[in-house]
Amino acid sequence: MIRVRVPLGLVVMVVVTACGGGQSGTSRTAAGDSLTERQRDSILAQSKIPGARAVGKAMRVADSTSAGIRAADSISP
Repeated sequence: MIRVRVPLGLVVMVVVTACGGGQSGTSRTAAGDSLTERQRDSILAQSKIPGARAVGKAMRVADSTSAGIRAADSISP
């Protein structure tokens, strides 16, 4: 019998995609949820969950990129 090894990350990605595939953006959040996606990500980045630091790093990189684009757009020719 031939065994095929599937990376765990791929399995997790498929399961997460399958679980949330049929929901619209508004039905995923609770009716009383007042936090923005950025606020939730910021809270997650400060948690002790494995990989949470990567969320914070990604937010900093995105902010830096956005700031660079805004600076380049504001320069007069």
